[in-house]
Amino acid sequence: MIKDFFFIFTLKQIPKLSWSSKDELNLKPKSKTLMYLIFGLILFGLGETLLVTAGIGVSPWFVLHQGLSFKTDYTIGVTTLIVSLVVLCFWIPLKQKPGIGTILNTILISIVIDVSLPFLPYPKELLFKLLQVLFGVLIIGIGSGFYLIANLGPGSRDGLMTGIQKKTNLSFSLIRTLIELSAVIIGWYLGGIVGIGTIIYALGIGPSVSFGLYSVAKFFK
Repeated sequence: MIKDFFFIFTLKQIPKLSWSSKDELNLKPKSKTLMYLIFGLILFGLGETLLVTAGIGVSPWFVLHQGLSFKTDYTIGVTTLIVSLVVLCFWIPLKQKPGIGTILNTILISIVIDVSLPFLPYPKELLFKLLQVLFGVLIIGIGSGFYLIANLGPGSRDGLMTGIQKKTNLSFSLIRTLIELSAVIIGWYLGGIVGIGTIIYALGIGPSVSFGLYSVAKFFK
């Protein structure tokens, strides 16, 4: 038990399973690989929506988009696009490859958020809001485990995480936490609004992604 706990928080490689694609640029993946990719992205989208409906703080990246919007007078949509393009530029020196998963990440997660917003809980008590944020972060981590192990290309932020990991050999948990904290600090400095849910996400998403990778590798071989 203690060994497993230590392993989760020091995980440095995305596990390769029988259904993982051999190449991120694979345009004809196995149906099982594609199924797990889509399932993971749906979970990711549901987790993001749970954070939104909890109402106690947006994600660190949204704080950054918001801060840039305040400073530039661009819309949140435009600043989101700008940040995404800048992050993708960092992929070049990190030698990251896009794939089907990179495209579906943007499309599916947005659709899931829009569709699920009216149906997920909007708790009024702070305790339930906090529990919902924690559950949302956990769901995002498990969803990340499925879609990253599918190996069909990460989303822009996850690609930054995996690319830095390959260059530094640090754990996914540490790298993702540092990335999220950097985003929220810069966003807050630019005027973005930070809530307790934002802090929980920033500190919890790294361990959650590592837990998701470990759990999927162990139970979905």
